[in-house]
Amino acid sequence: QVQLVESGGGLVQAGGSLRLSCAASGRTFSPYAMGWFRQAPGKEREFVAAIKWSGGYTYYADSVKGRFTISRDNAKNTVYLQMNSLKLEDTAVYYCAAVAPKGYSTGSDYYSAGWYDYWGQGTQVTVSS
Repeated sequence: QVQLVESGGGLVQAGGSLRLSCAASGRTFSPYAMGWFRQAPGKEREFVAAIKWSGGYTYYADSVKGRFTISRDNAKNTVYLQMNSLKLEDTAVYYCAAVAPKGYSTGSDYYSAGWYDYWGQGTQVTVSS
């Protein structure tokens, strides 16, 4: 059974920074990719960033490019999301997600919540003015 445990959320002022972490546990689990999504009140869940485990290729939503950075630690099966220059509109519950091993992917896969096999419970990020 694969579990994803997020940490690092909290309250921060606009312009500040936070770093989210997500550790994947499970016997011999090595993800194909991991990503972050977020959901603000009254809105649908949206893609934030993703990383392919092999090679470290990264993907970002336009709204966070240049401000957020996704990275991974293969040895720890952990993905990070460094969030800088936070804006009020970044306030949301952030979810970590992982893709089980597979043979191939297309670039568009990473942006789709339905492509991911496992989800964390979410961590709240609140940006105040």
